[in-house]
Amino acid sequence: MAKQIGILTAGGDSPGLNAAIRGVGKAAIHKYGMNVIGFKDGFRGLMQNRFVRLTPEELSGILTKGGTILGAGRDKPHRMDVGGSVMDMTDLMVEHFGDHQLDALVCIGGGGTQKNAFRLAEKGLPIVTLPKTIDNDVWGTDTTFGFDTALGIATEAIDRLHSTAHAHHRIVVVEIMGHNTGWLALGAGLAGGADVILIPEVAYDIDVVAESILKRRAAGSTFSIVAVSEGAHTGETRGEVEYPSLDHIAGEGAAAMVAELAELRAALRGSTGRLSQALEEMTGLEARVTILGHVQRGGTPSPEDRLLATILGTAAADVVEAGISGVMVGVRNGEAATVPLEEVAGKRKTVPLDHPWLATARSLGISLGDRGEE
Repeated sequence: MAKQIGILTAGGDSPGLNAAIRGVGKAAIHKYGMNVIGFKDGFRGLMQNRFVRLTPEELSGILTKGGTILGAGRDKPHRMDVGGSVMDMTDLMVEHFGDHQLDALVCIGGGGTQKNAFRLAEKGLPIVTLPKTIDNDVWGTDTTFGFDTALGIATEAIDRLHSTAHAHHRIVVVEIMGHNTGWLALGAGLAGGADVILIPEVAYDIDVVAESILKRRAAGSTFSIVAVSEGAHTGETRGEVEYPSLDHIAGEGAAAMVAELAELRAALRGSTGRLSQALEEMTGLEARVTILGHVQRGGTPSPEDRLLATILGTAAADVVEAGISGVMVGVRNGEAATVPLEEVAGKRKTVPLDHPWLATARSLGISLGDRGEE
């Protein structure tokens, strides 16, 4: 009897999600003759039993599309807002899994999705996950799909800002996404030729940043590009930019969550704005802020992300056919590899302080906002 599998995409959207859905679905259907369904809007769709049949026709033409044909959501199975009350809906999800007689559920998402999928695995469901996020912070995989596309977008933005910064002799502070890791800002800063790169893993000193810009000015450079991760901090102000847990407000419903996120965004923008203002005052150079925001998560996925998502998606179908579950299918040394989900859940892959990208930045004279380059 043919196996039945379900697929869902959870967390934020990311380039390559449709390529991953296609990779899982097409390999499952064409290679193994499986039946495939997709649950709408992440874990909420599984809870509400909202699904679509994923046929070859449904999977056709989606490789190059951004977003996800299944929709996404940030709902947590064990803390889901249902009619204004927070409820543990994992048992109902298990029930719906059984109603469809599924042999496996493939959950595609970032760090939060890995953790939520593990909760379902602890309930006995055969779970396989795939790592997506522009932040590249999922533990246990060399890279995540979505990262390369966002890296290209952020790099192009820095490229474009060079000319205006040069023309007006300005400091341009570019805020780049990345949650609480610096992969995206560091990579885009290096590739885009930023003069200062500030990331969460290296607490910065505003005096050091200003000094580096003044040194450039003394050497004849009348502008500077500062690439700053949204989670960058000075150490003592870490609390101003740390992403808070939303668990404590879930009971107040979606409106409270939206308000909390809006407040968070304002705090982050304020932090970058204060950095820009301080640099302007300390250097005498006019400073401007550009916040790239969600433009980094949209649009057509890069060829590399399409390839990665497709390779991992087809590998997930192989894993399901082999009867393996409770694993994430990630990348290790350039090849698809399974990692126990219990090792992934709740962990974050940050930039190691001895990473070659950091060493390269220091060798180029790029300031990381600390005294480490001296």
